[in-house]
Amino acid sequence: MQEINADIQLVLSQALSATGLSAHWERRAFPQHTGDGYVAGLDPKVLPALVGCFPEALSNVLHDHRRQHPGQSVLQLRVSVHVGPLPPSGLGVPMVETHRLLDHQVLRDLLARANPQLTNTAMVISQRVYEDVFQSGLDTGSTVSEHYARSIAKVKAFVQPAWLHVPGLDWGLADRSIFEVPEQSSTASSAQETRQEASPSTSAPSFAQYGNGNYQGQHQYFNGMGGQR
Repeated sequence: MQEINADIQLVLSQALSATGLSAHWERRAFPQHTGDGYVAGLDPKVLPALVGCFPEALSNVLHDHRRQHPGQSVLQLRVSVHVGPLPPSGLGVPMVETHRLLDHQVLRDLLARANPQLTNTAMVISQRVYEDVFQSGLDTGSTVSEHYARSIAKVKAFVQPAWLHVPGLDWGLADRSIFEVPEQSSTASSAQETRQEASPSTSAPSFAQYGNGNYQGQHQYFNGMGGQR
């Protein structure tokens, strides 16, 4: 467990450095080990970088880690990003909700379905983060809102919209039946039915089960801190 935590902090540091956030990482608030994970608070102004550039940077670092440690279990990370005011201790509703987002079953299922040699990162962000980032007009690199797919996170009494991202995955190629998505308009539904009738043999590709289970599923998460922005 100690080795895993050390590895997680190392890959986080490297990924955040590649994203240009090393200085913010050095000033992180309420850092805590969570057994097989890590939690810390960063300034909310870095949200566009966390949502935009960070996931792919983390995935690249994890691929490098796999290549540098042949024969070891492949390290995969679940990541959740949320934002809200917190005291210096980090204890508060936003922290609890960050944990709930991380435990979203669909997020877990994405990595469980994935080939760990190919997919090592799955991220979930809250509705508030999604709106703050993609309605702000701030730079998110090559990442656009369509890189995130809407789902409903249901963990204990927590039920809120959540947005999922897997670096390199085009959600248009995924089986959307694994999500709870808003109902389509009647016009869109009719158009979809027409397309299905015209092409009865066409169906959406589905996720496939890969690997032999010989991989290490781990997680880490961030929680924005501060007052109103």
